[in-house]
Amino acid sequence: MKMQALGQEIASTTYPGRGIVIGRSADGSKAVIAYFIMGRSSNSRNRVFIEDGEGIRTQAFDPSKMEDPSLIIYAPVRVLGNKTIVTNGDQTDTIYEGMDSQLTFEQSLRSREFEPDAPNYTPRISGILHVEDGKYNFAMSILKSNDGDPACCNRFTFAYNGIPAGEGRFLHTYMGDGNPLPSFEGEPTRVSIEDNDIDAFTKLVWESLNEDNKVSLFTRMIDISTGKYESRIVNKNQ
Repeated sequence: MKMQALGQEIASTTYPGRGIVIGRSADGSKAVIAYFIMGRSSNSRNRVFIEDGEGIRTQAFDPSKMEDPSLIIYAPVRVLGNKTIVTNGDQTDTIYEGMDSQLTFEQSLRSREFEPDAPNYTPRISGILHVEDGKYNFAMSILKSNDGDPACCNRFTFAYNGIPAGEGRFLHTYMGDGNPLPSFEGEPTRVSIEDNDIDAFTKLVWESLNEDNKVSLFTRMIDISTGKYESRIVNKNQ
């Protein structure tokens, strides 16, 4: 697969939906994560990311305008020991609880399907990073309807046992804007990670997202040698 410039790939559509980037810094020393949310409805746009322990959760920016919290309020990022979980829904908790009970990432997700938001049937996208003793690997998953047919759930898991410096994978919910929204297709896109600095990386991702539709962004860089991390949160609603 040809490597794409991360910023250009994010900017290539006005509505990739929710997206996960996982990779390795340009110098190879850090595991890299980005998770962003976008919105077209007022309910989806009425959100911010806030810190929650070692992870984050979504929260209504204006609680008085919250309509339906069921698919938009959740913990996108949680940490279980040396594993960092990132998803676009409450399956973060499913993975956390499953792996805490000795299930694998893939096994933990077998109880879940795409979101029940007809006619879009938004895919559930998930990622997990394992950083330990100077070693790093990760996996990504997408659970999606069968070309819009809710009677069938297609399950795909992509595992990466090591990844070169300056490289990542980008998985998002939609191929672009539409009605209904077209689900992501294929394997996660191979993208370049050109930064070692978290602020530069955060700026690149945030500025590449469509100005009208972007809502919030979380980034994290984890030192592969020590496990120590730095995180950033950017919210359009201030």
